[in-house]
Amino acid sequence: MAIVQKSHTELNPLQVSLLRLFNRPMSEKETLELKKLLTDYYADKLEVEVNRVVSEKGYTQEDFDKMLNADS
Repeated sequence: MAIVQKSHTELNPLQVSLLRLFNRPMSEKETLELKKLLTDYYADKLEVEVNRVVSEKGYTQEDFDKMLNADS
């Protein structure tokens, strides 16, 4: 079963605000620093969510090992 995602045609207020904020010349170093900042932010949020799900589901290392080796 394919998952169909709706395409968005409008920017939300936060996206517009960010575009205005960064509508200026930036060095490659600044660009990389901002990308790292955003990547770290979302990585932290993902880790919290994964830990929540693992705790909620009661997964153990043995469960993960079974999942990884299911098709082997």
